[in-house]
Amino acid sequence: MKMTSKKLVSIICTLGIVCVALQGCVHQRSEPVPLTDMAKIGELFPGFPKGYLAHDALPDSLAILPPPPATDSAAGKADEAAYIATRALADGPRGEVATRDADLRFPRSLNAFACATGFEVDPNRSPQLATLLQRSFSDAAVATSRAKNHYQRTRPFVAHDAHTCFPQDEAMLKKDGSYPSGHSAIGWVWALILSELVPDRTTAIQERGFAFARSRVICGAHWASDTVQGMLVGSATYARLQADPTFLAQLQAAKAEVGELRGQPQPVTRDCAAEAEALRLDDRAAP
Repeated sequence: MKMTSKKLVSIICTLGIVCVALQGCVHQRSEPVPLTDMAKIGELFPGFPKGYLAHDALPDSLAILPPPPATDSAAGKADEAAYIATRALADGPRGEVATRDADLRFPRSLNAFACATGFEVDPNRSPQLATLLQRSFSDAAVATSRAKNHYQRTRPFVAHDAHTCFPQDEAMLKKDGSYPSGHSAIGWVWALILSELVPDRTTAIQERGFAFARSRVICGAHWASDTVQGMLVGSATYARLQADPTFLAQLQAAKAEVGELRGQPQPVTRDCAAEAEALRLDDRAAP
């Protein structure tokens, strides 16, 4: 399933609006099926699967979250300090990881956690797992939309007349509210799902989930508080998914695939030692 990054970000930025306007997010119960059977899953856009949850079943980010920090508040000043403090990291190896984390195109985005889990997600080899992650991606992204659309917080790279680590997305990001971070919600949902699938690697997976969100600060695309609240929306989305029968059935199907992946491991293509060293450069001075 291929899609340009620009197209994907545009979709994420408009998911909530389009779902309401077109009433196109009607949830269809289905047995767990891989993305090759898109007719059963349904699409939000061509090649982009629906999530598991109906639009009105998603956590309401506007109700859950407080307003973003005012610029002159202590929290707002902390956001500014975090942005300034991470500019040096953005120009080095940690910035390279942030650039990879910014790219949400499938299937490469699915493997941000490959070093933490010890295996890569191959849609051909593990279609149930790929479907689980892609459909939960949709749920997490849409769940952030109400707060994003309401607050329309200016992103740090716009406020500073600067650039992000992923310039091809900047035109879209300028039109999309910064609060909360959709990337962070997606990454944290994935971290929680993968922790359930690979429980003996929970700590490593959740550290990587934190780093995935932190990458948005280093990238200059989000304020630190955006990422913290994005992770909260991710947690709320994951909790709601636990009551969805289709998600739970797909989770069980993915567990069988993960067992096979771990029983017949293949080399992880990314340099895990270099990634670990790059992540250590970030001293987590900001949230």
